[in-house]
Amino acid sequence: MHGLGRLMGTGTPPRTGTRKRYLSGVTGAQVALLVGGCLVNVGTFAVYPYLAVLLRDRLGVGMAQVGVVLGAATLVQFASAPFTAAFAERIGLKRCLLLATVVYVLGAVTYLVGADDPALTVLALFLSCGAGALYSPAYRGYLVHSATVEQRPRLLSSGNAAGTLGIALGPVVGALYLHQPGRLFTMTTVLYAVLVVAHVFLRPERTAASEVEPFRRVLRGLAGLPFAVTVLTHYLYMQFYHYLSTFVEGRVPTAVYGVVMMGYSLSVVAVQPLVARRVGQVGYPVAMAVGFCGMALGMVAFTSGRVIGLAAGVAAMAVGTAVLFLKNDLEALAGSTRSATVTFGQQRLAVGVGSLLSGVVGGAVYGRFEDAGLLPGFWLAVAAQCLLLPPLVLVVARRRARKR
Repeated sequence: MHGLGRLMGTGTPPRTGTRKRYLSGVTGAQVALLVGGCLVNVGTFAVYPYLAVLLRDRLGVGMAQVGVVLGAATLVQFASAPFTAAFAERIGLKRCLLLATVVYVLGAVTYLVGADDPALTVLALFLSCGAGALYSPAYRGYLVHSATVEQRPRLLSSGNAAGTLGIALGPVVGALYLHQPGRLFTMTTVLYAVLVVAHVFLRPERTAASEVEPFRRVLRGLAGLPFAVTVLTHYLYMQFYHYLSTFVEGRVPTAVYGVVMMGYSLSVVAVQPLVARRVGQVGYPVAMAVGFCGMALGMVAFTSGRVIGLAAGVAAMAVGTAVLFLKNDLEALAGSTRSATVTFGQQRLAVGVGSLLSGVVGGAVYGRFEDAGLLPGFWLAVAAQCLLLPPLVLVVARRRARKR
């Protein structure tokens, strides 16, 4: 137990360097939480890519009904984030993280025992989404709750990299058990149970006396421009995430596509910590220009429908999204009047709004290009939006600022 306590930041600090910080200014508790954030996503994304198949098999319904269930669960997860963040602010970040891992265990167990019960399967899905809504704002809030402005880029980029690494590894783990869901959910149950124990030993965060807003005011103090840019970022990004697999079907071998997408996740893991300091220093318009131009280049490269174009496009997307994801959160923290945890909850809501728009608008546009037999033109249309919409958002934000 002493070793586990040291891992989670409660034992004796390392004697080399300073007593409070090591690994370039990252505390032991933060390092342990980064490992936890990675493993949480390994468990989540071992299941997530295969949920449509799982639900179809267990519910015995068509993909349209499966889509409704998945859409409702995702909307609940993102829309509830400001409230779960405010809840974490009240009960404490460590307690919220511990509660989230317990709910993750309940979701995995419900998947496991509900193999022949459609109602239990749907309940398990919503439990997992609820756990994610609890964990994400508290996870990010814990990483930066005692950090200085200069330390935030490194910590946030490390947190994003750890989570993205879990996203990259999860589908590989899930593929090993794709046709054995019982073993898959046994594995995730054990994984989450270990994380529950580990989070028990997580060092409680230092709290400062502050006024806590009522739940009805969870959006008070919202940083308007970062919220809008985050919506736009994920509206464009999720079109890559949602529709590229359909576009390359028949053009690129499935195994190659899987390797390239894993390469995207690993590239984000590598790029974001490397550029964290520079991203923290540059102005928001400059970061937006770099990020959205990178996304535009990626979308253009996808039009070839070939392996080389796919690889080049994914590389450009990795750079663009790594910059934008980090800078959006940093600007939100700088512009918000609320705690870091609540700010991350508000940002999580922006991600959900952008993802919803991607599904509604992007899906309709994709269908039009598909019907016309001009699918490569879809990526050119998205690339054009990457270049035209960000300046429009900045102009509108500046005009609103002048009116105030």
